[in-house]
Amino acid sequence: MRMITLTSAAVVSLMFAGSGFAQEIAIDKPECVAPAKPGGGFDLTCRIAQSGLKGIIEQPVQVTFMPGGIGAVAINQFNTNRTDDPNAIVAFSSGSLLNMAIGKYGQWNEDDVKFTATAGQDYGAIIVKADSPFKSLGDVLAALKENPAGVVLGAGGSVGSQDWMKAALLVRAEGIDPRKMRYVAFDGGGDAMAGLLGGSIQVYTGDVGEIVSMMDAGTIRVLAVMNDERLPAPFADTPTTVELGYKEAVWPIIRGYYMGKNVSDEAYNAWVSAFEKAYGTDEWKKTVTGQGLQPVALAGEEMSAEMLKRVERMRNIAKEAGLIN
Repeated sequence: MRMITLTSAAVVSLMFAGSGFAQEIAIDKPECVAPAKPGGGFDLTCRIAQSGLKGIIEQPVQVTFMPGGIGAVAINQFNTNRTDDPNAIVAFSSGSLLNMAIGKYGQWNEDDVKFTATAGQDYGAIIVKADSPFKSLGDVLAALKENPAGVVLGAGGSVGSQDWMKAALLVRAEGIDPRKMRYVAFDGGGDAMAGLLGGSIQVYTGDVGEIVSMMDAGTIRVLAVMNDERLPAPFADTPTTVELGYKEAVWPIIRGYYMGKNVSDEAYNAWVSAFEKAYGTDEWKKTVTGQGLQPVALAGEEMSAEMLKRVERMRNIAKEAGLIN
């Protein structure tokens, strides 16, 4: 069971013209909502918008945090009190799409948001503390095979979430029943990383994009990236799950933004235009790649159509995994 990556048509090169940006786009009070606590992937996604849209939008993008239910509080807020907010975008990831697919957001699903633009593509990663006795992914899986409950795994998502799915794919690769693993759920990647560094979990099934600063600080070690091909620096020396022999343990992650479903066409198109202009700049590319992500330039209706397809694919995968009927 493997997540489906964006098609080659969707992973486009940065081909928008890099000139003619003298006219900045007017968005009154631009805000990016990170639906978790500071730290982790949603925070990262908003920081990309904040940095990457400088010089494109007249006012600086403010980042606010709305933790709760791995995005549930945010999607509820943008379907009740802020459904037509013209100034706000909300960060989402493949995990959010999975939650929409399996009904974890209650009555709200992919039809209740207006997908706006992509930030980039991220990848799952298997992470331990720098002083962990686990020196390789093989060490972790050997310990799990000996005693599935003897290794404490954890991440920023509950059972059935994308972070849980990463761990489940990993243990299934060794023929271990995922229901037997010891998994601790946190409310976001920041809390999960704190749990790893604090010793409450031993292995963190996180994301490449949220760990670059920790790698620089020397506090963690990345055992594997959940992809088929190696990523560029700073992950060029990190093996992939595929090259280590775990071909099904692959997890690409799209990161992007949505708006309330009742926003005006004028407001929606202003944000779409801002992202399309940003995609053509060196600053955007540096911002995205500096966080360990692969640039993916999709905005507007094309991006929305791709996300709707992806949700449906995830719904089918969730059915195969027995998460939904």
